[in-house]
Amino acid sequence: MTQNDHNVWDKRRGSNHTRQEEIRSEAQRDLSRLIHSSPFRRLQSKTQVLGLGESDFYRTRLTHSMEVAQIGSGLLAKLKIKYKDKEEEKFLPDNDLMQAVCLAHDIGHPPFGHGGEVALNYCMQDYGGFEGNGQTLRILSRLDKYTQEHGLDPTRRLLLGVLKYPVNYSNLVVNKTENQPPRGGLNWLFKSSDFKPPKCYLDSEKDIVEFTLSPFTEADRKLFTSIKPGDKEVDHKKASYKALDTTIMDIADEISYSLHDLEDAISLGMVTRTMWMEHFCGHAKLFTDCHGITFSGTSESIADSLFGESYRRKECIGMLVHLMISNVILKENNSSFECGMLKYNAVLPEPVEALRLKIFKLVKNKVIKHENVQLLEFKGQKLVIELFSVLASDPIRFLPASTRDVYEKQVSFGQQAGMRVICDYVSGMTDDYATKLYEKILVPRKGSIFDRL
Repeated sequence: MTQNDHNVWDKRRGSNHTRQEEIRSEAQRDLSRLIHSSPFRRLQSKTQVLGLGESDFYRTRLTHSMEVAQIGSGLLAKLKIKYKDKEEEKFLPDNDLMQAVCLAHDIGHPPFGHGGEVALNYCMQDYGGFEGNGQTLRILSRLDKYTQEHGLDPTRRLLLGVLKYPVNYSNLVVNKTENQPPRGGLNWLFKSSDFKPPKCYLDSEKDIVEFTLSPFTEADRKLFTSIKPGDKEVDHKKASYKALDTTIMDIADEISYSLHDLEDAISLGMVTRTMWMEHFCGHAKLFTDCHGITFSGTSESIADSLFGESYRRKECIGMLVHLMISNVILKENNSSFECGMLKYNAVLPEPVEALRLKIFKLVKNKVIKHENVQLLEFKGQKLVIELFSVLASDPIRFLPASTRDVYEKQVSFGQQAGMRVICDYVSGMTDDYATKLYEKILVPRKGSIFDRL
């Protein structure tokens, strides 16, 4: 087998029996398994940015993932046109694989967004930590119920696509022990940034990553899993590289949360025309640098559309998405890589990326950092920590029967393995399920054994 042999990337860790007269490709089978999986369905009840209770209009993790998949398909189609009959073309994925990578990219995120992620990383700080992208890899390859031992048993290339950060937790984390809240006190009362996890995969998935990267040469594997230091000594270290498929998905994700979250924020009244004009005052060059065949907007003309009638806003968002999709290119990541799946990365040209980033900063400053959004994120952080603390205090007593069985098997390998089972259970909850379980356990009312979650 060679690294360019497609059969290598279609391999699964399990037996991979196919049904008689199977007409689907391996990538189509990956996509089917994902769409019909329970972790994917649960995304419909997990927060994207705005809380699920605000309205039935705003995006959830599920609708966001669907939009990322649609944009990812557009980016891939444009790249296949741009690089037709060139060397780069043979390393591009097919559309079904791209759809699967995009739809899967957020399934590891816990309830309550980044508040839940920070909470679980705090709870697991002595047991291998927690990170949402790492949990995505864990769900796909180990936890989902499609197979007995290998989760959804995805193909090697799907695993590579969702491996956003190819370095494990313990090699990246910087422990900040001086900032820990006192044991036994209000353990949920801490600064969120002190327990933000490194971008990584979890140590428990080392064997999965070894399987995923095994077709590459030893030199490529070593370079691909290399580490760069954090910006400061107190910052977590960072993975240096991403694979080609991952970078296409990343751009699609960035376009979606920059522009679609902006659309939601405008509809909610959290971003106004005045805020837009103040944010872009003195930055007219951001728009003129992007002028071309598909785009001729200015901050004023875009504001007229974004803050006008709803159909004009939708047309404007579509125009900005089109600007970014139509300008995507492949760039040589590091010429030392032997395989093009690692050598090439999808990127947006500097002027287009600068405009996207400026739009995202508006959303970040006016929405994500808004005190009411942060208060709700903190509330989710508190809820997750208290839930985890109750379950971890007496797992045999409080875990549901099916999870308790898994816990009893895993804890025989050590406390860390047992705590990972509790973490898997809590991280897999939807916002609504976590809230109802919290109320059932911790809200002082009589309750009933027949209360349903």
